Amino acid sequence: MSSFGDNEKGAPMGAPFLILVWAGLAGAAGVGLSAAAAHKVDSPALSTAATILTLHAAAAIGIFAVAVRSVRPKLWSVAAFLMLLAASLFSGEIAFHTFTGNASFQFLAPVGGSGMILSWLLVAVAGLVSWVRD
Repeated sequence: MSSFGDNEKGAPMGAPFLILVWAGLAGAAGVGLSAAAAHKVDSPALSTAATILTLHAAAAIGIFAVAVRSVRPKLWSVAAFLMLLAASLFSGEIAFHTFTGNASFQFLAPVGGSGMILSWLLVAVAGLVSWVRD
């Protein structure tokens, strides 16, 4: 599976590995937003953004784990990447709007939400493709 970016010992390297880094940062940001929502800003929207970000960060790690062992790792990796991008856009816009009161980027929340839906559908497609190929 060297085309997926493995080194000689089997550890993921390069762009696919960045999914794990991004997921770790997104998970940490989600926990931080949860703390802010619980202690500093009484905002159901911020609490939702925190939950969404943390949940999708964990899901991306799971999807990446499947990708590493899959016959079609790139399809799984695209799903994880899209999931992180979409959750980051969604949660980032809500956090930005909540903390600044600036609604200039409001369009990013529905774009991110749609991207998350697409990423989950891509997970389903990757699962079907993997099932048919096995």
